[in-house]
Amino acid sequence: MNNDTKKFFEKLAGASVQEEFEPKLAKVAAVSAVQDDEVEEQKMEGEFDEGEGQLAIDVYQSGNDIIIEAPVAGVGIDDLDLEISPESVAIRGKREQHEKIEEGDFLYQECYWGKFSRSVILPQEIDPDHATATFKNGVLRIVLPKVNKQKTKKVKVRFE
Repeated sequence: MNNDTKKFFEKLAGASVQEEFEPKLAKVAAVSAVQDDEVEEQKMEGEFDEGEGQLAIDVYQSGNDIIIEAPVAGVGIDDLDLEISPESVAIRGKREQHEKIEEGDFLYQECYWGKFSRSVILPQEIDPDHATATFKNGVLRIVLPKVNKQKTKKVKVRFE
């Protein structure tokens, strides 16, 4: 992997890219390089705790919808909170580890347990009143209908 490609992926992932896999205890990073400014603002406002993990998501468009999917296995419906505005989506939640395991007993620790959150600035305005969210097979799926600003309205001029 050349140096420019490595730097691109480091910036995208918010972490260093390793040439070879090296097993070790891992914790989920709370901030990605792409969202540094946004998360800093939210931390200043007290919305996020320092120990929160960041939720992995896929965001794509399909027809007239923007779709967000996130694996949230092990999270109860009551432990998920969604805030949807015309410009953004915020997902917050908590994944509980039911069995207490001593840190020295872990051989690998890659799963994130505890509070997590993710905010997404949307590329296009959506209609939050018609948004839907479903939870199936451990995947949260949020469907956000795009606002169609392409529609034009003809206005007839009246003579007074």
